Amino acid sequence: MKRLEALLQQLCPDGVIYKRLGDIATITRGGNFQKKDYRENGFPCIHYGQIYTKFNLFVTEPISHISDEKAAQQKKAKPGDIIMAVTSENIEDVCKCIAWLGNREIAVSGHAAIIHHRLNPKFLAYFLSSSLFYKQKLSMAQGTKVIEVSPEKLKNILLPVPPLEIQQEIVRILDHFTELTAELTAELTARKEQYIYYRNRLLAPTSQSTWMTLGDIGKVAMCKRIMKAETSPSGDVPFYKIGTFGKEPDAYISKAKYEEYRSKYSFPKKGDILISAAGTIGRTVIYDGEPAYYQDSNIVWVENDESIVLNRYLYYYYQLQPWSVSTGGTIARLYNDNISKARISVPPLPEQRRIVSILDRFDALCNDLTSGLPAEIAARQKQYEYYRDKLLTFKERV
Repeated sequence: MKRLEALLQQLCPDGVIYKRLGDIATITRGGNFQKKDYRENGFPCIHYGQIYTKFNLFVTEPISHISDEKAAQQKKAKPGDIIMAVTSENIEDVCKCIAWLGNREIAVSGHAAIIHHRLNPKFLAYFLSSSLFYKQKLSMAQGTKVIEVSPEKLKNILLPVPPLEIQQEIVRILDHFTELTAELTAELTARKEQYIYYRNRLLAPTSQSTWMTLGDIGKVAMCKRIMKAETSPSGDVPFYKIGTFGKEPDAYISKAKYEEYRSKYSFPKKGDILISAAGTIGRTVIYDGEPAYYQDSNIVWVENDESIVLNRYLYYYYQLQPWSVSTGGTIARLYNDNISKARISVPPLPEQRRIVSILDRFDALCNDLTSGLPAEIAARQKQYEYYRDKLLTFKERV
C-alpha cells in the first residue's frame, strides 16, 4: 500500500474530489424481457434476479440469451457499465450490482439500472458494494414488502473520484484480497464434494449392517401444539416455527407454559436430531438441550435408543433423505408414516462410532464457523471489507 500512499501524495496532496454519481454517469432503467424469453442461443442478457443468485461482482460471460428480435427492443449495457438490481425483498440486497466486463453489449431486464460512467469499472463496483455506499442507500430506499431505490435517487450518491492511476492501484489491491477469498471458497467447494463422496461410501450397507426402519428404532415424536395466542414477540423460551428452524426465533412462550408442557408431553433430549417436515424437508438441527419449543408436526424427531443407533449416525444418514415425501395437496410434507417406514443401514456400534468420527472431521472442516475453512473464509472476508472501506475513504478536497 506504500505505492498508493505515494500516488495520493503525488496526485492528490490536497485531497480527492467527491462528485454526485449523476454528474459522472448516465443511469437508465433496464428493458422488459422475462425469464420465459430465454433461448438456448442468441443475444446475451442479464436478468436482475441473476445479480442476486448467479454472479459475483465482476461478470465476463452471460449465462442466458434472448432472441435477436427481442434484444432489438431492449436496453443494453456496454462493456464496463455497472448493472444494478434496484428492487429486492430486503434492504441488504437492494442495489446489489455487477460490473459487466464482457466484450460486447448485453441486454438488461427490468428492475435493474444501467450505469454508464467514466471511471474504472472495478473501482466503481467496489465502491457500490462498500459500507460507504450502503449508508447512503439507506436514506434512498423506499417500500416495505418490496424495497426499491430509483435511478433518479441514485444520481445523488456522493462518491470519491480520484485520478485513474489511483483507481487502478486500489483495484489491484482489492483484487488480490478477492482472489485469496476465491481460492479458499474453491477449496471449500472441493472439500464438500469430497465429504459427500466419503459420506455416501461410509454409509453404504456392508455385510455387517442390518436394515432397519426408523420406526423400529424409535417412535416419531413432536411437541404438543402451541396456539398463536400462547406466543409473543418476546419472552422466556424461544418457539421455533418451520420458517425460523435453525435460525433466530421470532416468537416465544412463557417459562411456565414450557415447564408445564415439557412435564406432560413428548420433548427432545439433548443430542436428538430434529427434522423439518415441511418447507425445506429433511433439514436437521441437533438439539443442544437449551430451553426451546418446536412447532408440532412441522418439526419432529425419532426417540431412538443410542444403544442401537447413535444420534450422530442418524444425523449423517438423514442427509441421504431415506424417506419418501408426500406430495398430495398444495404443499409437500414429510409425514410421520413416511419417516417410520424409511429404511436405513445400521452397522454395529463400534463401526457407527468410526464412521461418525470420520464424518465429524469433514463436517467441522466444511461447516464449522469457529474453525476450518468457513472460519478462515469469514476472517478473509472481514479483512477484505475493512481494507475496501479504508481504501475508498479519502480526505475530501475543498
